[in-house]
Amino acid sequence: MSFIMLNETFICENCGNSVEKHPEWSARNHCPFCLHSKHLDKDFPGDRVSECKGIMQPTGIDYKKNKWWMVKHKCKKCRKEILNKVAPDDNYLDFIKQLQKL
Repeated sequence: MSFIMLNETFICENCGNSVEKHPEWSARNHCPFCLHSKHLDKDFPGDRVSECKGIMQPTGIDYKKNKWWMVKHKCKKCRKEILNKVAPDDNYLDFIKQLQKL
């Protein structure tokens, strides 16, 4: 089992914005406006077999040498934590400013 490339449009269940496909070579897995996601994958990115379906809340930012900047997400329902690559159109600078206020 490995990564399944799914670059889809969707309506964000957190903020209601319409989200377009990832603008580059990667897959879109979170809203570029509010950075929230939906817990769809269970064992690997793109498998879409998670039974949880909870909202994944952005909780922080991390940097990985081979993957660049990553958004830390935590599921509000089951508490699973995952990292997702920051997309070029993500509003993550405003998110970093919010983190600094905490």
